[in-house]
Amino acid sequence: MSAHVSAPSLTILFCGRDIMKKPSWQGVFPAITTQFKKDQTLDPAATARHVEALIDSGVSGIIFLGSLGENQALLPDEKRHCLQEMVRTVNGRVPVLSGVAESSTAEACHYVRDAERLGADGLMLMPAMLYRGDARETMAHFRATARATGLPIMIYNNPISYANDITPEMFAELAEVKNFVALKESSGNTRRITDIHNLVGDRYALFTGVDDLVLETAILGIDGWVAGTGMAFPAENQYFWELTRAGKWEKARELYRWFTPLLHLDVHTKFVQYIKLAVQECGLGVEWVRAPRLPLTGAERKQILKIIHAGIANRPKVPKRSSLSRNAADGHNLRSGLLRQPLARAANNQPPITQSA
Repeated sequence: MSAHVSAPSLTILFCGRDIMKKPSWQGVFPAITTQFKKDQTLDPAATARHVEALIDSGVSGIIFLGSLGENQALLPDEKRHCLQEMVRTVNGRVPVLSGVAESSTAEACHYVRDAERLGADGLMLMPAMLYRGDARETMAHFRATARATGLPIMIYNNPISYANDITPEMFAELAEVKNFVALKESSGNTRRITDIHNLVGDRYALFTGVDDLVLETAILGIDGWVAGTGMAFPAENQYFWELTRAGKWEKARELYRWFTPLLHLDVHTKFVQYIKLAVQECGLGVEWVRAPRLPLTGAERKQILKIIHAGIANRPKVPKRSSLSRNAADGHNLRSGLLRQPLARAANNQPPITQSA
């Protein structure tokens, strides 16, 4: 049985002769967009400017190359270049996670090794793309990818978008894999939050990934929020989250009612275009996307702009972050530098990636 020693920002897990550092991921981890130029080439400088605005708002981590980051539209070398540049930009101030959205287990293993080498602090792991596997296949993919790296991993469940549903019972089975430390639950079924708590307790840090269910899931008990639309409104997004942490539900509900039409943008097939347009209208980036996605046009564009502009026009005043909040965040971020030392390195003699665990 593993012994646990708590520290302010991590837990040490002793497993045989290996020592693994389990990070305490909590708070807002926006899944940032990847900024492009009009010709669809990468624009790391623009992404970096958005990073600065997010860090200044008080986020606890940033996820690059997720679904909003158009992971699957990037070439392999572009993913690695983007991650390397963003690790350099963040410079240890908050944890840097990278999405892992590959179509084969072999490529996922290859990517996570590279992400670790490039300085990522953790990973957000999706099921294999393009294939709807059964539970045995999905868990074999997760286990094999986890064996390929020493980095802590957030498992991403989004059956609506990616067909594979990781049920609470599957999360319970995967709990034995020590570098699975967090879950991003995006099934859209808020009952899952309680089911997961009942099955595995606090084994994982539990994040919601559905913007317009964040208040509902916060009441049920979550540790963090992988935010989408909120990256266009970072100050309001962070203030809303802090209200939920303080249990100030009346104020949170009032702010949520303003926010909800904007948060609905996160749950449409064109959520990337919608949120990038919001980011642009708020002065934090541009709307250019990578084909096959195209920028919005016509009536659809007018409709989404109407929602965004209404949100901007009725934008509530939120308190400036206090020096106390900033100092607390700075302390957390300094401690999170420990994440630069990943979990116990994967063994040299790993089982073949095709082996079922």
